[in-house]
Amino acid sequence: MRRKIMPALCVAVLAFTGCSGGGTEAPPAPDTGAGADVDTDLDLPVDEADTARPPCPFDAAQISEFVGQPMVDQGTCSFGDGNGVAQLTVTTASRLAGESTYDYQRQQAGQIYTTVTEIGDGAKGYLAVKDIGAEAVVVGDGGSYTVTLSSFARLGARPDGYEQALRRLLDALPR
Repeated sequence: MRRKIMPALCVAVLAFTGCSGGGTEAPPAPDTGAGADVDTDLDLPVDEADTARPPCPFDAAQISEFVGQPMVDQGTCSFGDGNGVAQLTVTTASRLAGESTYDYQRQQAGQIYTTVTEIGDGAKGYLAVKDIGAEAVVVGDGGSYTVTLSSFARLGARPDGYEQALRRLLDALPR
C-alpha cells in the first residue's frame, strides 16, 4: 500500500504546484465521470462589511489614556511602555473571521485566564483576566477585535485594574 501512496502523493504535489516535469503541456482535463468532485465555485452573496478588516481603532495617546500611563506606538496596532515591559495589542479582523474563530478563542481563554466573563451589552464578546494580563474579544458588525494586555504593574496591583482598562477600551471600539 505504501508503494502506491508515495507516487500518488508526489504526482498530487507536482500537479498542485504546477510542475509537470516537462514542457509546457496543459494539465489533464478534470475527471467528470462517476465519483468526480462537483464544481464548488458558488456565487454566494457576501456582504463586503462581513469580510473587511477594520483599521487600528486607536493611537498611542488614546491607549495611554485607557491604561493610565504613557504608551508608545510600536506599529501594527501594538503599543508598549517604552521600557519593554507593559504591552497592549489590538488585533483586527473581519466580522466573518471573528465569528469563525470566536468559540476557539473563548475556549482557550478559559484555560489561560483566571476569570472569563461575557462583555454583556448585547455584543458578542468576552473579557478574560489573570494577575499579569488580560484579553478581550468582541465581534460586531464593524469587525472583530482582540485586545491583549500584559505586564502592567499598575493594573495588576488593583483587583479589577485589567478589567476596568479593558472595559474602557471596548467602550471606545467602533461597532
